[in-house]
Amino acid sequence: MNMKDERPYDIILLGATGFTGKLTAEYLASNAPEGLKWAIAGRNETKLDAVKKHLAELFSVEIDSFTADTSDQGSLDVCTSSTRVLISTVGPYDKHGWLVVKSCVENHCHYADITGEPLFVNRVRKEFHEDAKQQELKIIHCCGFDSIPHDLGALFTVNELGGEESKSIDGFVVANGEFSGGTWHSALGAMRKTPWSQMRTSKPRPEHSRKIRSTAKKIFYHKELKRWAVPLPTIDPQIVCRSAAMLPKYGAEFSYGHYIKMRSLTKMIGLVGGIASLALAAKVPFLQALAFKVKSPGDGPSKEKRAKSWFKVRFIGTTKDRKVVTEVSGGDPGYSETSKMLAESALCLAFDQERLPKHYGVITTAVAMGEVLIDRLKHAGIKFEVIEKEAR
Repeated sequence: MNMKDERPYDIILLGATGFTGKLTAEYLASNAPEGLKWAIAGRNETKLDAVKKHLAELFSVEIDSFTADTSDQGSLDVCTSSTRVLISTVGPYDKHGWLVVKSCVENHCHYADITGEPLFVNRVRKEFHEDAKQQELKIIHCCGFDSIPHDLGALFTVNELGGEESKSIDGFVVANGEFSGGTWHSALGAMRKTPWSQMRTSKPRPEHSRKIRSTAKKIFYHKELKRWAVPLPTIDPQIVCRSAAMLPKYGAEFSYGHYIKMRSLTKMIGLVGGIASLALAAKVPFLQALAFKVKSPGDGPSKEKRAKSWFKVRFIGTTKDRKVVTEVSGGDPGYSETSKMLAESALCLAFDQERLPKHYGVITTAVAMGEVLIDRLKHAGIKFEVIEKEAR
């Protein structure tokens, strides 16, 4: 797609009336570069008008809106044929995302979302990768806390290690935050359809004889960090490995372990029990019904709670003769920073196209935008730091 293609809008935000959608709209309104042409979309015209009024009062901006339903491709086509980039916060994506991606591919429009649903990512990649690649489109999933800090943090660490020899990286997450109702419903929906053993993207296929693997398999005590490390059953390690499979700089052999870092054995046991209980509730019909009632899709943490939230991801990367420790950190992971990451991804696709890697199709943030997006996120306040660097 020629990014100079004249369309009325640079970015359209689908799902602007939801919790994360509103935060993303606020971020775009307060951080829009000069000349940005953008609009919002959703299925409820009354709610869209309320968002427009809110943005006008808070930021003195006047924006357009589209009424679009994720089950009506015709309404989606109006959006995707009118913009160069469409971003979606409408989840669960396995339910609401398919026609959105289909419309983007058919109407030559770049796409980004914040899904963390492996089944949806697999399905989209299988169906649309080749068409998107031929059209030089970038279809990018996981542009929020799943999985930007991990995917770009691993890329940042690989760059600091340098060279193209074999590399091993472990990522350790610690965070203080609260999830919204939309995230709760997405997680339950994903667990309901798929056992944890299959909660991953399809195995990456690196070029030639390169070996790429995810290595987090067991709970252990990390002596250097002085913390318990618990493997995280999220999409993040598979996204990191998919990036590694496409980028030779990760080495002839590359492994990645993904963990949450816990201070005490008691908290670690509580976390494992909580995950197991949630997975059980998602599978048993009457427990599932109760679980869905815990939070409504539009609920989310207050501004005060988000202001107190934070995240840190520590990466320990090694080669045969070098070691690098890096860290990616920021504020509220699930919402304030996720909306920032998604918005900056969209701005990167809209305005930095000439500087981006020439990779296309259904790809990851590291492959699609790489260091250009890292620079944007640094400027936006998310830290990428080298903590330690030494020869071994």
